[in-house]
Amino acid sequence: MGQLKLYGMKAAYDEIIATAVKRQHEPQQIVGDLLNAEISEKQARSIKYQMTIAKLPLAKEVDEFDFEDTPVNETLVRDLAGGELLEHQRNVVLIGGTGTGKSHLAVGIARACIRSGKRGRFFNVVDLVNKLDAEARDDRQGRTADLLCRLDFVILDELGYLPFAQTGGQLLFHLDARKNLPVSVPM
Repeated sequence: MGQLKLYGMKAAYDEIIATAVKRQHEPQQIVGDLLNAEISEKQARSIKYQMTIAKLPLAKEVDEFDFEDTPVNETLVRDLAGGELLEHQRNVVLIGGTGTGKSHLAVGIARACIRSGKRGRFFNVVDLVNKLDAEARDDRQGRTADLLCRLDFVILDELGYLPFAQTGGQLLFHLDARKNLPVSVPM
């Protein structure tokens, strides 16, 4: 199993065999249980990898957000975390003052979407604009745009907090026009 890189099967083997012997499972059920263990392990590894690739700055969840005493619509946020906005290619803009939980909610929604099999990426807007500008100067424009076009969603954080050059705004606009990515924008 190790040579075949069936790590889920290998990890669950002893437990599955012990249970199978105790309950006198048929060989087909044992093989099915081993395959299910492998599938579960691969899914968990994929989610962990996608969380890393997303470069989320925080490990926040929607369930950790305190909806009490805030004007935030909890039902809407939970619906967004269900990922339906991605199916309809809708954008989300989170608006509020500093410290109101916009980034927390955006990251929580992103984590929920990643767990359901979606792929995304988090960017501070100024960092993204600087990256796009550097690509344009190095005559390598389009690399980041190509990467982002393969994703299901992008989070652009701190749009409006820090100014950037007009050319940066044009590059950002061109990126959005290239593929209408669902974007969450905490502002």
